[in-house]
This record gives sequence, structure tokens and C-alpha cells, in this order.
Amino acid sequence: MPIESPYAALLDALPQRRYDAVVDGTRTAVFEYGDPAAPPLVLVHGFRGDHHGLEPIVAHLPGMRTIVPDLPGFGETDALPHATIDAYAAWLRALVAVVAPGAAVLGHSFGSIVVAHAAAGGLEAARIVLVNPIATPALEGGDRLGSLLALGYYRAAAALPERAGLALLGAPPIVRGMSAFMAKTRDRRLKRWIHDQHDRYFSRYASRRSVLEAFDASIRHTVGEVAHRIPQPVQLIAADRDDITPIAEQHRLRTRFRDARLSVLHGVGHLVHYEQPREAAGIIRRFLAEAR
Repeated sequence: MPIESPYAALLDALPQRRYDAVVDGTRTAVFEYGDPAAPPLVLVHGFRGDHHGLEPIVAHLPGMRTIVPDLPGFGETDALPHATIDAYAAWLRALVAVVAPGAAVLGHSFGSIVVAHAAAGGLEAARIVLVNPIATPALEGGDRLGSLLALGYYRAAAALPERAGLALLGAPPIVRGMSAFMAKTRDRRLKRWIHDQHDRYFSRYASRRSVLEAFDASIRHTVGEVAHRIPQPVQLIAADRDDITPIAEQHRLRTRFRDARLSVLHGVGHLVHYEQPREAAGIIRRFLAEAR
């Protein structure tokens, strides 16, 4: 039985609608929350997730029109023909042009890479927010061995016969291991809910190929490689216990942008959107208010 979200009451109070949009030739599932007349914010989730992962932040932004698509190949959105980082970036530029031209745009984790590359390529966005941004190349950092092992895992899942490959990708011990590695909260109820979220939504993808291609893009690219080409003001939201990108690298990342500020949340790791959404939403709200 699903565990109720700690943020369910806040989210349920918001007007919601779901629709499909054909974006750059890809049928895209789009989820909107809040007042349709309010300033728009497009949120892009991370690898293997879908729109549900960013709903806790959405729940704490009641005065905005928040728009959360499922990334191509995940959730309810069709896969891209070839899921390179350039293809993801082109899809996002087209999506924003279709559903909310000039909106502010947020990306979490792998979504931060997609948003950064889209912005560097001409994304029509007013402001950029990057949560748990990926600042260091996974294949070059201190966790290079872990990244190579994960790449081998996804390649094996893609190479095995269909049934065996799908079983490997969705194996409960592996999904739970990923969840336990990232969750830092000591709140047992919150931790159980986080694990339930990953159990329910971490294996909703179009194909094994789309998962492998997305993972390959996620470990071969970073926000930092295009930061100097992003013209918009940028808000970075980092965490002091993030095992994916050390906090020292987040401080270095900030200096690579033309105009960026960094806010650090404490006692949390790579799951800011689950563990400290209220704090993240407060930073986002203040940053976007500057433009108004």
C-alpha cells in the first residue's frame, strides 16, 4: 500500500491538470499546478525519476504556475530517437517555447545538466535554478570506479534478453540500495516515504535503451562545461552532504557563471527535493522575486 506524502495536503490544495504536448516530435506528458495566470516555472526532474519527484517543491510554491514534464523516455513521455544531451537540450528549448515562453526554469540533478545545456544553447528562460547541480564529471572524479560499475550495470541490462534485462533494471535490492545511499534524513517516516517513492517511480521508463542512453549522458556531461555560456541569472541550491557533487565543487561551479549565487542547505544530500523542499522553495521564491 502506498505511503502518503508528507506534503500531500499542500499539493492537493493546488489546481492541477495533465496534458500531452508534442514537443520537437516527441509526445510529452506535462503536469501543471497552481494558478494558470501566475508567473510560470518549469521544473525538470533527474535521472530515472518522473514528475512526482518534484511535487514536494511544487507543493511549497502555491502562488506560482508550476509546470513539470516527464523527461523523454521516463514516466509517461515517449523516448527520444537518440537520447544525447544535445537532444535533451533541444527538447527542453522546444518545450518551454510551446508551454511557457520566457518562464523561469529549474533542473534537479541530471535535470540540472539538461537545463544548463539548453540555456547555453539559447533557451528562452527568464532565470535558471539548479538544485543539486552536477558540477564534476562522474568518470573523472573520486567516484570514478562507482560510475564505471554503474555504467556496466546499465550496459548489462541493455544487453541481456528483454525479460532478464528489465528484471535487472528494476531489481528491488538495487533500487532500494540507490535510495538508501542518497537519503540522509533521520526521520524514519520520511525515509520510508522516500523509499516508497523510488520503489513506485524509479522504474517507469520507455525502454532499456532510453535508460542506458540517459545514464550515459548523465555521466559524460556536467553543468560546469557550459556554465560560462549561460546568460541568465542563476540560483544554485546545493547540499552539504551530497555524495554526488562535493560542496567544494559547488563553490567552484558558482564562479564559472556570468551571474550566479549559491545557497547551501545543511543536513541533506542529493534528495533536497524530498527532504528539504520547503527550504528550497523559499530560496526559489526569493530568487524569482528579484526579477519582479
